[in-house]
Amino acid sequence: MSMRRITARAMVGAFALAAWLGGCSGAEPPAAPPKPPAAAPAPPPAPGPAAVRPLDPGAGRPLPPMAYDAKGRRDPFAPVALAGEGKGINIAAAKLVGIVLGLNNALALVEGPDGVGYILRAGDGLGNGRVTSITSSTVTFAVGAQPGQGPSTVTLRLVMD
Repeated sequence: MSMRRITARAMVGAFALAAWLGGCSGAEPPAAPPKPPAAAPAPPPAPGPAAVRPLDPGAGRPLPPMAYDAKGRRDPFAPVALAGEGKGINIAAAKLVGIVLGLNNALALVEGPDGVGYILRAGDGLGNGRVTSITSSTVTFAVGAQPGQGPSTVTLRLVMD
């Protein structure tokens, strides 16, 4: 290539580079996007329960409340009653099935008279008692006061076959 062609190509490249960099010179900052208009303050909430009010005033009429038909099954939206809430098993009728010893804690495997198993640690409640201690072969429950008696303890022992 001749020197003249190299110079011409270099000049064209330099002009293209200058034109491209001219937009990035920072001489004029780009225009800021327009700001959205300020929103009107929200109207005060209407009286009544929140489930009945429509979320948007222009949304139309609220839907009627839904009713669940259980058809003989448990209502999944109702809280589950636990064994320690008033009803449940009698600790004296339960059976200690196993003990799991860990480094920092112990678990007691207890079977109720109905055959349902429970995994308990110290402080857990079951039926009419609360676990106070777990050893390698026993679990001790503090049982609430019975009519005419004071509070007592019940100890379940692990039966070795």
